[in-house]
Amino acid sequence: MNMAAQQIAAVEAFEQDVLSGLSASRKTLPCKYLYDEAGSRIFERICELEDYYLTRTEAAIFAEQLDNIAARLGEDVVLIEPGAGNCEKAEPLLQRLVSPSGYLPMDISPEILLAARARIQRSLPDLEVVPAVGDFTSALIWQRLPATSGRKVVFFPGSTIGNFTPDAASELLQLFAARLRPGDGLLLGADLVKDSIVLERAYHDSEHVTEAFNKNLLHRINRELDGSFNVDNFAHRAFYHSRRQRVEMHLVSLAQQNVNVCGRTFLFEEGETIHTENSHKYTLTGLQALLNSTGFAPRQYWTDNQQHYAILYAEIH
Repeated sequence: MNMAAQQIAAVEAFEQDVLSGLSASRKTLPCKYLYDEAGSRIFERICELEDYYLTRTEAAIFAEQLDNIAARLGEDVVLIEPGAGNCEKAEPLLQRLVSPSGYLPMDISPEILLAARARIQRSLPDLEVVPAVGDFTSALIWQRLPATSGRKVVFFPGSTIGNFTPDAASELLQLFAARLRPGDGLLLGADLVKDSIVLERAYHDSEHVTEAFNKNLLHRINRELDGSFNVDNFAHRAFYHSRRQRVEMHLVSLAQQNVNVCGRTFLFEEGETIHTENSHKYTLTGLQALLNSTGFAPRQYWTDNQQHYAILYAEIH
């Protein structure tokens, strides 16, 4: 499937998921749709915020441990990155790896992927970069990846694993494992359980950038699916659910209102929410148990001094 066909399929999936999510008794929208081109650029601003410790802490671990991580991955690696975005996290790792055999980034935003491929090929002209547009949770996009001879390592940073419920995270890692062979690896970034004040400040920042990120999803629906959302009639809400060990993001309707999408009408009661994202937090023990239960053997992990964040490397049994 060429890039244009992948893009058409992605738009059709977006429409189907939005209509299904807004029809549910508890309205929800998949968080992957927060990351269109505009949303990805807003998220880049979030990553620069003082309140948002995740990206800064992960980057500090990589900066300190990059040589050790590259040595652990070894030579002739084919790096596969689901949800690659602008690929900026992979680029330093690719530059440090010994004779990488290829880089296969996946994302739902073709514009972001194409720009990233051009940038990486300028700095690493001998590296084969083959982007794939689509949903990395679907087996279809994995089936479209080119056959490779090198040892494969799935690169999954950014605590994206936290966006999935525990059951969905297990299914996702099993999907990864099914495309790998014994000895192939997984390099995983995950946010750790910590004080709720630190967590909530990260998702409800003082500069309201996360609010713009969340509301951009409504702008996207208006733009791409002929929606009629009055974005000012919705408020951003984020809170830590301690029992479920996750931060939840919602968009709250400030009044009773009707919204049209793709010719269909959806009623919102005052105070009703659209659940747009979860960010689950893990303990190191919980992460290792998750990996063991999905076909991976944990080999090594790296954390910051406060143990706010972890990067783990595991291999297929």
